[in-house]
Amino acid sequence: MYRIGQEEIDAVARAINSKDFFKINGSGQEVLHFENEWKSFVGSDYALLMTSGYAAIVSALIGIGAGPGDEVIVPAYTYIATALAVLETGAIPVIADADETLTIDVEDVKRKITKNTKAIIPVHIQGFPSDMDGLKNAVKGTNIKIVEDACQSAGGMYKGRLLGSIGDAGTYSFNYFKIITAGEGGAVVTNDRKIYERALIYHDAGAVAFFGDQLNGISEELFGGREYRVSDITGAILREQLKKLPYIRADLKKNQKLLLSLLTPKYTQAPSHDFEGDLGTTVALRFGSEKETRSFAERCAANGIGVTIPFDTGKHVYTNWTQIMEKRGALNPSMDPYKFPVNKDLQMDYTHDMCKKTLELLSRTAYILVNPDWPEETVKDIAARVLDI
Repeated sequence: MYRIGQEEIDAVARAINSKDFFKINGSGQEVLHFENEWKSFVGSDYALLMTSGYAAIVSALIGIGAGPGDEVIVPAYTYIATALAVLETGAIPVIADADETLTIDVEDVKRKITKNTKAIIPVHIQGFPSDMDGLKNAVKGTNIKIVEDACQSAGGMYKGRLLGSIGDAGTYSFNYFKIITAGEGGAVVTNDRKIYERALIYHDAGAVAFFGDQLNGISEELFGGREYRVSDITGAILREQLKKLPYIRADLKKNQKLLLSLLTPKYTQAPSHDFEGDLGTTVALRFGSEKETRSFAERCAANGIGVTIPFDTGKHVYTNWTQIMEKRGALNPSMDPYKFPVNKDLQMDYTHDMCKKTLELLSRTAYILVNPDWPEETVKDIAARVLDI
């Protein structure tokens, strides 16, 4: 969470004072307005606001028709929710290596595509853009869909297009730790009417047919789904947060660029598929070995500078995805995709060393997280202390 204040407080008060803040209402219609504003911002035809990034990924996967018998390729470096969302549909997550940018490796994706591949989920982790051109070329001429996980990258870009708007569907998170926030929240965007209709039905199965005119113009038949609906309080907060997003992004980028300009004469910046589009949340430095990286982090800490080594970020690294690595996809075995007969021949032979390249890159990378509210003097002071170690 970066910037939140009186505007959001006033928005919440506006929603509550309406005494009509269920999602479907005749008053403020904050969720509806946010969805319209978000799709306009992103440049997509359709948008749905819901409870979380996880809910958004599941709903998008349901929208493309993912289910038992399908494989969905995910990167080895992403939060576990990306892989768990695949299991929610009954499909099996297939884990691919990261490339030098720490986003999904297109060449490994190509090696892992089979006749059962339904989708690929590129994750723009830390706001680092994935190689979207490479992925689109990899699936050209197939029925494989691309569902972008832009949960950590709202406002980031790839070659002039906003992350989340490039694949068949894009997903976002608005929880407390994201670029803009309502404490919790997520969204799906797409230009595909079928994906939109299915995601609409799935994310609000208990109410979409019974409140308002949400099914006007919907041709998809109703089916069972989940309750990922949010109230107008969430919509009201996010409408104010969206107004701030361009300024948050601009200040993140300004501080990231300044810090890098001061550090790169001495340190090596990790590569990027589009540095200008990179959201700016993180300065990523690459070292020759894990030992060198840890020594750098320890010396920074002693000098009052916080440094994160992504290898240590727990559930963001596939080796720590307990439920996935141990193939326990549900409490009830009858509901566990790993035990579905139709999935028995899919790629699920997980081992801790299956993505050695990812582990090696993560161990040789150090992050300095950027704050958009740092004044220039603070950025220069941080750089000076890092250079002094």
